[in-house]
Amino acid sequence: MTLESRRAYFDHVALSWDDGEDLHATLLSLGNGLDVLEVGPAETVIDLGCGTGNLTAALLSRLSPRGRVLAVDFSAQMIQLAREKVKDRRVTWYEADARALPFQDEVADRVIGYRVWPHFPDQESVAAEVRRVLKPGGVLHLWHNVSREEINSIHALAGGPIGEDFLQPAHELAALFDRCGFECVECVDDETGYRVTVRKPAI
Repeated sequence: MTLESRRAYFDHVALSWDDGEDLHATLLSLGNGLDVLEVGPAETVIDLGCGTGNLTAALLSRLSPRGRVLAVDFSAQMIQLAREKVKDRRVTWYEADARALPFQDEVADRVIGYRVWPHFPDQESVAAEVRRVLKPGGVLHLWHNVSREEINSIHALAGGPIGEDFLQPAHELAALFDRCGFECVECVDDETGYRVTVRKPAI
């Protein structure tokens, strides 16, 4: 599928993205997950594939006035809805391709990709770009709060441009990042969820 067909798909589904979602419960769940990730209060965090801004909102609730969120999505409609939902001077919104992030080198302490990684067909290019924008010692978390099997089933049932956007086993993803110059910190891949954390070497 082309980039444009993917963008059109996410623009189309953006208006119904949060339908049926208990946003209060979602923010609580995301907050609990951010506790596990140990996000620091003064960090600059890139929300990679921010969608309608739910993770961004959860991040802002725990960042200090010195913290910043750089929220990125390639769907203009997702970004528009996120802007309307989350109004905070500590966040800046960017419509951009994950393979060409609009940031200087070594700008972020942390990158979080929440429920987004399977939608990147050119994963090694995205990994290289994330490595570029992370500070030495910075970390990337690829995070799903449901199991890999459930994510893959959701995408298969959705069909269309995302019908084959499957999440690989965590150890395979860790190996990809090893090839791209990262150090693996954590792999979780079970019925409780999925999380791969990798670190850009400090030297």
